[in-house]
Amino acid sequence: MSHCRRFLPAALTRRQMLARCANGFGAIALAALASERDYGALIHAEEESSARADPFAPRPAHYPPKAENIIFLYMDGGPSQVDTFDPKPRLEKDHGKPFAMKIEPTQFDNVGSTFACPWKFRQYGESGIPVSDLFPHVAQHVDELAVIRSMTSNFAEHTSANYFLHTGSGLQGRPTMGAWVGYGLGSECRNLPGFVVLNGGLIPPGGLDNFNNGFLPATYQGSVFTADNPPVANIRRTEATDRLQQNKLALLRRLDASVLERVGHVDQVESAIANYELAYQMQSAVPDLTNLDSETEATRRMYGLDATTKGTAIFARQCLLARRLVERGVRFIEVTCPSVGHDRWDQHNDLVKGHEDNAKAVDQPIGALLTDLKQRGLLERTLVVWAGEFGRTPFAQGTGGRDHNPFGFSLWMAGGGIRGGTIYGQTDEFGYKVVENRAQIHDLHATMLHLLGLDHTRLTFRFGGRDMRLTDVHGEVLHPIVA
Repeated sequence: MSHCRRFLPAALTRRQMLARCANGFGAIALAALASERDYGALIHAEEESSARADPFAPRPAHYPPKAENIIFLYMDGGPSQVDTFDPKPRLEKDHGKPFAMKIEPTQFDNVGSTFACPWKFRQYGESGIPVSDLFPHVAQHVDELAVIRSMTSNFAEHTSANYFLHTGSGLQGRPTMGAWVGYGLGSECRNLPGFVVLNGGLIPPGGLDNFNNGFLPATYQGSVFTADNPPVANIRRTEATDRLQQNKLALLRRLDASVLERVGHVDQVESAIANYELAYQMQSAVPDLTNLDSETEATRRMYGLDATTKGTAIFARQCLLARRLVERGVRFIEVTCPSVGHDRWDQHNDLVKGHEDNAKAVDQPIGALLTDLKQRGLLERTLVVWAGEFGRTPFAQGTGGRDHNPFGFSLWMAGGGIRGGTIYGQTDEFGYKVVENRAQIHDLHATMLHLLGLDHTRLTFRFGGRDMRLTDVHGEVLHPIVA
């Protein structure tokens, strides 16, 4: 049936037009939203592209930093707060009596009586901050320290608590603090990694994932240096000449480049290229770093390199290397505990011997590190953090040990924009739970990043369709301890 060519369809009413075009309006709105998401993705892509172009290149901070480097002194196992930096006279009064507060579930079901600190506390410096006799060398620097007595953790088990302290999550596989710092700021050193772990002999529970890059590019993972010489495996070339090694590296570059041409951005390949180049530079930098012949005899004695106490000489070398790494521009250095012949700070029994042995191993080297950094003008731009993953109970486990306590424990920070001679937060009269200025690990991370000039809410990486960050959706800067 043919149509009359004179026929004109009736005009649409306004209601009919809106009904028929409704999906079109939605599509327009969707397109606008999509363009906004594309714009946000473009920003992320540009940032990641810049990082891929040279992942080690220095990048600007969000605002002027107070610190340029971090030395993280990790006290693996959990030192007791009431035996180190948080004196509690009530424990002496109630020693041997049933514990007077409600006891939360403990890691091990072996709760004993109230347990007084076996060591004396003394006040030091102009600030008068009390420190136990376990740390006579660190005590000389209390006017440089901000002692946080109100830290808490979400976990009372070593592995999860270690992940939480290092990555802001109790789950395995997240990027660690040092990786985030490298991603945010790059490196000032062209021949050493931006994140170095000085392993004193004890890898903490949770293993190497405490130093991992997680979902960040692999160039930001921690490089573990051991106490051996050389500290890094295969640091010396096996080729007969440098030229022969360079030819091999050139071949690797061409092969990797051809892969990238075919498949595009692949983190594993790009990170491998960057790491090959860095490894080549490290062949000359690492021997120079670890050669301590240039250090004076007075410096070596100050750190305790000649100490006969088990573990002290190892930790002394690690602390001295940490200072030398700071001088060379390495952003983040973590120092782990040495072995003292038994478990780390995790004294579930024989607290006295265990804490004394661990303290003797680290006290003199840490005191020397703070002295050395200050004498060289490095402390004002180097943030030093001393912390374990949690504290210990003010009541005994059995008769002579202490169990894990995540409800209130102590750590300290020094240098790099810290207001020295300060105490932040308070636990109850037994040193069990926080009663004032409760802090959490996310706050510690936010404060560390803040001192480096990084806003923890803006330091993000797109992963799994979400902007991820070290502090997750938490964290507040502890401004009272910032100078």
